[in-house]
Amino acid sequence: MIFPESAADTAANTPVCSAKGCRADAVWVLAWNNPKLHTPERRKTWLACDEHREHLSSFLGVRGFLKDVVTLAEWESQESPPV
Repeated sequence: MIFPESAADTAANTPVCSAKGCRADAVWVLAWNNPKLHTPERRKTWLACDEHREHLSSFLGVRGFLKDVVTLAEWESQESPPV
């Protein structure tokens, strides 16, 4: 038997902002790497809501880690293999 997803199940699968204490839905992906630890092509990611995008981008940017900022939808479409 297949059960419909509950609101709790849907919420558990929704990406949330990486800012400390924030549980808002993620809208942005901040791609970064630490050149002292990662190869140049490696990308780690943080997720951000609209409110925290600038703060998290600034945090990574000051350290020279920030490589790209794109919408979550754009990031997911890049990750999906072509049909």
